[in-house]
Amino acid sequence: MKAGEVLPPLEIPVTRTLIVAGAIASRDYQDVHHDAELARQKGSPDIFMNILTTNGLVGRYITDHFGATAVLRKVAIRLGAPNHPGDTMVLTGEVTEVETGPDGATAQVRVVGKNTVGSHVTGTVTVTVPRAAAAADDGSPA
Repeated sequence: MKAGEVLPPLEIPVTRTLIVAGAIASRDYQDVHHDAELARQKGSPDIFMNILTTNGLVGRYITDHFGATAVLRKVAIRLGAPNHPGDTMVLTGEVTEVETGPDGATAQVRVVGKNTVGSHVTGTVTVTVPRAAAAADDGSPA
């Protein structure tokens, strides 16, 4: 891993099931995340994804790229345009800085998730890849 490394994009279809399941899994029972009629009454065109689901998807994006041994140290995100059913969110990322230490490499990754309305999520993830895993990735001995 090195500064400037661009992560491949990840397309996530935003389905009604994903939105509702994410809300239930995170115990967020706000009606705007599962009841389309009540969401419309509150001014939204449909139900929309909650921040906890988005946070989990951002974490998945990082660990899918850096591997199962990657440790998320900090996830700092901000929501923008809502994710509604029928849309697709595309996550992209870029490593902005890397620090190597005795336990492995720690990177700051800038993440953006866009849909057809605009930027749904922006933020930074701090991730550590343990020394053995980082060494295996670059071909050098552990």
